[in-house]
Amino acid sequence: MNKDDIEDLITIMDRSNLSEIEIAEGNTKIVLRKNAPILAQALPQPYAVQPQLPSMPINGEVPIRPATCENFHVIKSPMVGTFYASPSPDSDSFVHVGSKMEKDAPICILEAMKVMNEIQSDVSGIVREVLVQNGQPVEFGQPLFKVEVC
Repeated sequence: MNKDDIEDLITIMDRSNLSEIEIAEGNTKIVLRKNAPILAQALPQPYAVQPQLPSMPINGEVPIRPATCENFHVIKSPMVGTFYASPSPDSDSFVHVGSKMEKDAPICILEAMKVMNEIQSDVSGIVREVLVQNGQPVEFGQPLFKVEVC
């Protein structure tokens, strides 16, 4: 590619809406970029929200709010296999986000060597995240569920 060819590319780029041209011939590579003006965008401004305070009881007692739980347990795969969220393709999942699960209740199936292994929960709590997708292969020790335990 010679100087005239490069100048022709620059002219073509100036006349068009192209913002970048990249050409490679053998060991030679040419990249032309047009500097487009950066437009400032108006971002929405945050505003303060006044919290709505609960009305106080007349007798002077202060209402007790439940504390938010930040105690989580991760249920991990006890084996290598394929994760299934339900006992059969037509059935509902054993658990889903928001489900309350009991200790020793079935939570999924792991297929290993064509054997369907029903996996039970090792804790009671509320499912906050399902960390694998139905039909996904899983490894030993891979996190499957994040459970809020309070």
